[in-house]
Amino acid sequence: MRFETPLVPARLIRRYKRFLADCTLEDGREVTAHCANPGSMMGLAEPGEKIWLEPNDDPKKKLKFGWRLVDHENGHFTGVDTSVPNRALRAALEAGEIPEFAAYDTVRPEVKYGENSRIDFLLTGPDLPDAYVEVKSVTLSRQSGLAEFPDSVTARGTKHLGELATMAAQGHRAIMLYLVQRTDCARFALAADIDPVYAAAFEAAQARGVERLIYGTRISPGGICVADARLAD
Repeated sequence: MRFETPLVPARLIRRYKRFLADCTLEDGREVTAHCANPGSMMGLAEPGEKIWLEPNDDPKKKLKFGWRLVDHENGHFTGVDTSVPNRALRAALEAGEIPEFAAYDTVRPEVKYGENSRIDFLLTGPDLPDAYVEVKSVTLSRQSGLAEFPDSVTARGTKHLGELATMAAQGHRAIMLYLVQRTDCARFALAADIDPVYAAAFEAAQARGVERLIYGTRISPGGICVADARLAD
């Protein structure tokens, strides 16, 4: 998945009200960018960090920049836009690049299910159980090489686990897919100390048949795509 317009480098001044970030462009201009991430962004929103913004000239958008990446300035990047994983994963699913789902020939995003919820992807295929795939963007890393989810308490995520478990109990495949938007991590774990309720809900869902998949990403200022192999957990 390539970004729609070329990204431009900047330095973060501050992130505030969750969805806003003041930044300094290379030419010295200060701009406010939209931050498409409702999480805590722990460790990713320190003043002075190098970041990458996507400019736009859409007259309907009040903010003319969107914050897309954190550049760790060591060859590694983190994607901070939580809408990107679904777009990158959809491209990979439709291209048959995820081995666990390669046999499915139909990919439907945002299908209603459960109690007033939408599954990120419903996969169907001949003589196959329907596969309900929920995707979570993973950006937290508190230990070198280890990615963790969540980075804050997520009642919505806990609700999704319960609904996936219901689908599994009905004979469908139900998959919780964690997409790690960091290039510096090779392992994954649940952050049970941050949200013990979510961690317990995941254990209960897994006991009822919910599958867990963890995939990494390849990230550059040019775009983001799903990595070829699963991460260890």
